[in-house]
Amino acid sequence: MKKPPFPLLGITLAGVLAFFSAPVRADTFGVGGNTFSIPFVPIGNPGNAADTSTYGAVSSIFNMSTYAISQDEITKATASGLTSVTAGAWTGSQPAANMTWYEAAAFVNWLNTSTGHSVAYNLNAGATALTLWTPSDAGYNAANLYRNNNAYYFLPSENEYYKAAYYDPNKAGGAGYWQYATGSNTAPTAVASGTGAGTAVYGGGAVVAPAAVDQSGGLSPYGTMGQTGNVYEWMESAFDGTNDVSSEGRAVRGGSWLAPASSLQSSIRLNSTPSSASNTIGFRVASVPEPSSTVLTIGPCLMFLARRRRARSL
Repeated sequence: MKKPPFPLLGITLAGVLAFFSAPVRADTFGVGGNTFSIPFVPIGNPGNAADTSTYGAVSSIFNMSTYAISQDEITKATASGLTSVTAGAWTGSQPAANMTWYEAAAFVNWLNTSTGHSVAYNLNAGATALTLWTPSDAGYNAANLYRNNNAYYFLPSENEYYKAAYYDPNKAGGAGYWQYATGSNTAPTAVASGTGAGTAVYGGGAVVAPAAVDQSGGLSPYGTMGQTGNVYEWMESAFDGTNDVSSEGRAVRGGSWLAPASSLQSSIRLNSTPSSASNTIGFRVASVPEPSSTVLTIGPCLMFLARRRRARSL
């Protein structure tokens, strides 16, 4: 049997990292007057169990953008060097839509390269096709031929998206999942915009357009907004769950302002070709965790606890 890395304490490193929570942070991109920030929330509790639907299990800590990407962020990125991306379904702080999966991936690649990191996706120059990573490529991951392991920013996989939306580590009766990304099994209250707890932007004809991404309803248990309603969102993942064919359909989740309440549930997922675009489909981004001052205290804390344990044994 493999021993835990800290046998004196009887805990694992994953358990330590789950105990210490990383702070919410905002990463800055763009240049000059086109600078913008994307806030991220940490998604902890690594190694969580999947939902009964088989989705949601994630073995590592990651960060999820608090909001879907807005049109304003696409506009500023384009002015700062992003190419081959055309959105424009909506304006300002409304979500970026009418974007193919490839264009969403191109935006993520730009987030990486503009901040000195490796690209996540092996796209052609026009962001119209994807080439799978191969064993000869640095950052190759045999379990995911879409995403390069050396990338810092990436589109969330379906499991990552599902966990950030529906998983609740503090759910009464034990950690588990909700049907809606507002921490409830009851359909959220339909609104045109706002941030009220238990609300979401949906309702068909009663709502005529998506709200600003930071006014798109109540929060998930982890603190993300708009994973229920406002616009559907691209998953990194292929619809069949195996990222091994570059042009196969991608999973889409979350519902939109046009959708009924039933379309917002965790059980609903759509299949869309990566070259298609719709004014009802946007996306958000995820990233690797940033070491924080809290996490950096783990070493001294472990030494202190180990000394206490050793002292008691003397």
